[in-house]
Amino acid sequence: MKKDFDRIRNYIETHTHDMVELEKLLTGIPALAPENGGQGEAKKADALVDWLKKNGITQIENYDAEDSRVESKRRPNIVATIPGNSDEWRLWSCAHLDVVPVGEISLWENDPWTVVEKDGKIYGRGVEDNQQGLCSGVLAALAFVKLGIKPAHTIKLLFMADEEVGSKYGMNFLLEKHRDLFKKEDRILIPDGGDPKGETIEIAEKNIAWFRFHTIGKQSHGSRPDLGRNAKLAAADLALRVNDMENFFNGRNELFDPPTSTFQPTMQLQNVEGINMIPGDDVFCADCRINPDYPLSVVREELSKRVRAVEEKYGVKIEVSEAQAEESKATPKDAPVARELAEAIKSVHGIEAKFVGIGGGTVAAGLRNLGFNAVVWSTLDETCHQPNEHATIKNIGSDAATIAYMALE
Repeated sequence: MKKDFDRIRNYIETHTHDMVELEKLLTGIPALAPENGGQGEAKKADALVDWLKKNGITQIENYDAEDSRVESKRRPNIVATIPGNSDEWRLWSCAHLDVVPVGEISLWENDPWTVVEKDGKIYGRGVEDNQQGLCSGVLAALAFVKLGIKPAHTIKLLFMADEEVGSKYGMNFLLEKHRDLFKKEDRILIPDGGDPKGETIEIAEKNIAWFRFHTIGKQSHGSRPDLGRNAKLAAADLALRVNDMENFFNGRNELFDPPTSTFQPTMQLQNVEGINMIPGDDVFCADCRINPDYPLSVVREELSKRVRAVEEKYGVKIEVSEAQAEESKATPKDAPVARELAEAIKSVHGIEAKFVGIGGGTVAAGLRNLGFNAVVWSTLDETCHQPNEHATIKNIGSDAATIAYMALE
């Protein structure tokens, strides 16, 4: 193994910069979901497939999800396979094709859709999230293909749609319609989160609930609150009660940072247009990240009690809906994929990995809930979704070597 790995590592180190060209290609094709004003990932996916085939990765399958909102009518999910000596388990590297919008364009120093290389980094929307992880998987696979070395275990590269706005047309579609793609024995790596040292392996996620509260009262003149029912006042009280759930569900889990559950009021919709009007209608939202020890059913029950108390106190009606809700099981620390990734990080990066949980959500949640152990890992500068998003070029290569190491074991 050592001889083969030395050759592979040398190939990766001498061809890492080739991935800058792939980054340029992909960044120049904005892949925004319809929710973000885009046409999805079809053009970007087609360009990627053409590039893979021209470079020797030819065993490619398409698993398109139908979506009438986009011109192509499809949201592409692509699986590229590099056959190995064994299919007892396969090594998956799962990256997503879609990106988030640019945001405030004035905060960008360069055109977000044109990659700029500077001081060992590349800048552009999507270069880190998630094209860095995508390119690491591709580079690892290319090393085997170009050198004619057959991996010990089959490598599967998955390029997904729709990760940024819920994965309905991406991973969730695959798990619903094509679950047999995965086996319980597979090692599933999602290079879509990490830290600048590459030392943290994410094995758990907090439960997520995004609530929308619509308070219905009665509008009146600002001087006559006695004739109305102030929806804003009731909603403000409710917002504080929602936030107070942090004191109710106050258990700690040191895997996470912060180690406690969070219940945070966030977005506020406009109600009345004048200061001298008592609002009869109010809408606000809350982003709740809950330690896995607390099932969402228990959270909903406690929340309902607090909503009813506000309704009774102010004489209003409150409609509660959920924009997102997901519970996630954890991948055990001793699961093969977690253990073997930690060994690869030590061998390639020379550091001891540590296991963590995160408050954010990834596609690992759906996999774990169905019994597929998955880990989230990469070496990231953590600039995703920010203006002047960037990726460090050498991280693409070091992470590719880590993936290749796992495939050789």
